[in-house]
Amino acid sequence: MSLLQSIIDAHRHGEAVGICSVCCSNDQVLLAAMDVASEYGTPLLIEATSNQVDQFGGYTGMTPVQFRDYVLELARGHGFPVERLILGGDHLGPNAWQKLPAAKAMAHAQELIRAYVAAGFEKIHLDCSMSCADDPLPLPDETVAERSALLARIAETTAAEAGLPPPVYVIGTEVPTPGGEASLDAGLQVTTPQAAAKTLEIHRQAFSAPDLAAAWQRVIAMVVQPGVDFDHSDVHHYDPVAAAELSRFLEAQPRIVFEAHSTDYQTEDSLHALVRDHFAILKVGPAATYAWREALFALAAIEDELVPEAQRSNLVATLERCMLRNPKHWQQHYHGDEQQLHLLRKYALSDRSRYYWGEPELRAAIDTLIANLRQHAPPKMIVSQVLPEQARAQFEGRLQNDPLALVRDKIATRLAEYARACARNRAGVRPGR
Repeated sequence: MSLLQSIIDAHRHGEAVGICSVCCSNDQVLLAAMDVASEYGTPLLIEATSNQVDQFGGYTGMTPVQFRDYVLELARGHGFPVERLILGGDHLGPNAWQKLPAAKAMAHAQELIRAYVAAGFEKIHLDCSMSCADDPLPLPDETVAERSALLARIAETTAAEAGLPPPVYVIGTEVPTPGGEASLDAGLQVTTPQAAAKTLEIHRQAFSAPDLAAAWQRVIAMVVQPGVDFDHSDVHHYDPVAAAELSRFLEAQPRIVFEAHSTDYQTEDSLHALVRDHFAILKVGPAATYAWREALFALAAIEDELVPEAQRSNLVATLERCMLRNPKHWQQHYHGDEQQLHLLRKYALSDRSRYYWGEPELRAAIDTLIANLRQHAPPKMIVSQVLPEQARAQFEGRLQNDPLALVRDKIATRLAEYARACARNRAGVRPGR
């Protein structure tokens, strides 16, 4: 039984445990996640989404093999045990090729699955819920399940041919589809037990072929909407009462748990409640990169106090310039007048700025910022103005006065909330930061 399966098994045997899935490629986010996993003695699940990483490179420019090697290199350089790493693929299916006819889109999806499984990704989220160019809207549930089963068959064959352990699977999807942000104005509907039962049964039937029987036994989770989401400026927090029927439905099912997407910005109490109510896999992404952006903006404010103007990184202005020059990652998502758009580009909770940090001009600005604050070490009294939690850790001697240490601790403070929610009642859990 793998580390991931053992956590799911423990949850199904009554332990209030789960696992946080960090969906991100940002190196400092991943290093912070490793710090948190080390602090709490847990495995670390890192996932790449189908638009981030694919056989053509995705928006990160990385194939699954390259992403795997990138994560392994970070772990080894950071002293994190690679045997405690779990790699997952999120929304694997025709998502990136929806504008193509279904046959072509699914051909790409099959190659996507082959690439992920051959690279050793253990956790595979099969998501064929999106309609392609010649598909009906919405796509019938039976078609979704049939396409998912086809991809599972590819995954099983690929693992066997590569001599790798067979993957575990997650089925189902959430609303909105990956890459979008829903407005919370109209409220948020929790998945009904009837809808969850239908998804589960239709997939069970699609996996009923003899060659998929073993794969069906490795379906560990189903994605549902527990009633949590966020938009650009607000968060819909978890309501256990609203999700009570869905939670009770899960208790009658063998083996599986729920996977909750869009749990970013939930309170720690809500995260604990989600795990208790069988949403044992909690996905986080934008909240982590938002913490990264907050930390960089804080460092830029410190730089303004300590560094001569001609030598400053001008990081905040550089980010704005990059986003204006190449608006494709935010233009279809942010709306309003120029002032509203300016604020959204910088501060929206959906954090479309996360797509820009890899651009050469911004990477150079970050390097300048870090170098400046290593040359002009900020006094704790100034750190306290913009990063009060990190300043407290410095005063207590728990955190060194290095700009990247400040950044990672800021991110880790957010991710530690997930660790405490998921690792509660497990041996080795340490007191919270």
